[in-house]
Amino acid sequence: MTSTPSSTVERAFKAALYAESDTALDTGASLLAADPAADAELARRGREFVATAWRRGWQPADLVRIVRRELDDVHVGLASALIRAQTPYDGPRGPRWTAQLEELTAEAAETAGATGTPPRIDRFSHATALLELYRLLLRLPALEPLDEPTRRPGSAPGAGPTSESRMLTRIRALLAKAEATGFPDEAEALSAKAQELMARHSIDEALLAARAPSPDAPGACRIGVEAPYEQAKAVLLDAVATANHCRAVWNEPLGFSTVVGFEADLEAVELLYTSLLVQATTAMTKSETAQRAGGRKRTKTFRQSFLAAYAHRIGTRLAAAAETQVTDDLLPVLASREVAVTAHTDHMFPETTTTRLRGVNDEAGWTEGAQAADRAQVGARPRLP
Repeated sequence: MTSTPSSTVERAFKAALYAESDTALDTGASLLAADPAADAELARRGREFVATAWRRGWQPADLVRIVRRELDDVHVGLASALIRAQTPYDGPRGPRWTAQLEELTAEAAETAGATGTPPRIDRFSHATALLELYRLLLRLPALEPLDEPTRRPGSAPGAGPTSESRMLTRIRALLAKAEATGFPDEAEALSAKAQELMARHSIDEALLAARAPSPDAPGACRIGVEAPYEQAKAVLLDAVATANHCRAVWNEPLGFSTVVGFEADLEAVELLYTSLLVQATTAMTKSETAQRAGGRKRTKTFRQSFLAAYAHRIGTRLAAAAETQVTDDLLPVLASREVAVTAHTDHMFPETTTTRLRGVNDEAGWTEGAQAADRAQVGARPRLP
């Protein structure tokens, strides 16, 4: 009986995808490596796994994040190639999805430009990596679907994707300069300007919603919260989300938080959280160097306590700043948006639990983390008109 490409792939999958042993994986990889005619069918089945992940609520950035977390760089490259190969078969997904695909394409081009021609690997090693990737994709759990917020028909000129892109590009540039400069006064000025633009962007959206008969609905995005010290990072993200009229729900096993809010506020959360995390890491590295110079070696406990204190103190600062920014005439608008965000969060996550920070027991780390948070550039929102 002649073996067909489809039957070769099925036999390989039966041997490898549902077993944990290296022997089973080797058996499947050997079948694929010995049959080059099965390559096209193997690639098609890979695209099917990606399409199934989309139907189960995953997005491109989520998929790459979990592959990077669970496997190796070679698997990340294979996953990125599969996602890009599946793109022509997907329908329109929205601007956030498109941005994730563009980032994958840019990363692939950057990697190719840096390394030149990728190193050749033998067919058996390639098949092994593919089967390891497919086994991970096959076992992905379902996630809450993230419907991108819809924009009102006939939105005002200047409120479309092009102007938003220009605004957000400017904000990112300001934050990047704030993180890179060695002059505190310059960092403060740049960060304050970035936060002012974030606030302006959010306020404009709120005012448009108040005047429009059919306001935008809240949406959601996922932001990676990676180990180590992921608990403290999740607390920091929650503080930033709350200050920007959003809600954050942490998925510890999968390494991300889902942030629910209106689009302009989601963008602000992503930008500010990233900036604060960069500032925290920089400050922690400097403090740790000083601790080591003083003869202290408790690196892990110092870092955990540092980031926990930093997150706690940043939350206090942002909450205090938020209380001073809202005038009476905008209270009804913001209150209605808060109700909408809360309702959307409860719909997506009907059951949540709380957790407590663990391993925060280094006094020096806590003290220096709190001091670093006091020095961090968050920039107050301007008072709403």
